Amino acid sequence: MKESVKNIFEELFSRYPELEECRESILSAHNMICGTYENGGCLFACGNGGSCSDSEHIIGELLKSFKFKRKINPILAEKLYAMGDDGKALADTLEGSLPAVSLCGHGALTTAFLNDTEPKMTFAQQLLGLGNAGDTLIVISTSGNSENCVYAATLAKAMGIKTVAMTGKKESKLSALCDVTIKAPEYETFKIQEKHLPIYHALCAMAEETFFENTGRK
Repeated sequence: MKESVKNIFEELFSRYPELEECRESILSAHNMICGTYENGGCLFACGNGGSCSDSEHIIGELLKSFKFKRKINPILAEKLYAMGDDGKALADTLEGSLPAVSLCGHGALTTAFLNDTEPKMTFAQQLLGLGNAGDTLIVISTSGNSENCVYAATLAKAMGIKTVAMTGKKESKLSALCDVTIKAPEYETFKIQEKHLPIYHALCAMAEETFFENTGRK
């Protein structure tokens, strides 16, 4: 682990000492996410309500620059520059990206599937079409028992997709099922969600620092 990544990790616990009990699970999640990206895989995320918004938030931090300006692949940049003004504009503007998909979108698919088939399996249906062995799925559920998240995690296990659950303090179906469970040390929904945000921000920042050169420009 790069020293700069370690600094992000340790800063999380200095700012939120109550998360110290999650140290091992957060580190395991980081290693899992990095392993997926090192092998050319994709990260997926899903959740309901506020956790749906958190899923979208995670994907947003991964698909573009987060803490610093990310450069795109230099080989791609060179090809774009050779394509004239439009290519140059793209090369100068686009930001390095880590493959990530929220299963909370895709309105046409999700509404058709929930209307025609089984609403609680919509996340699983999306994952079936998009996921591959070696990818990582983050399922966010404050109770740890959200049925659509449990179905998605169950399918992920069968497909060889690694699973990270973000839940509250209690044991749950997801904590029993997933490879890693980060249990925010709270019991009320909004308080759990308040702890989830700094955790996934740290995970996104650590991934960015791992795979991109920190140019210091943002």
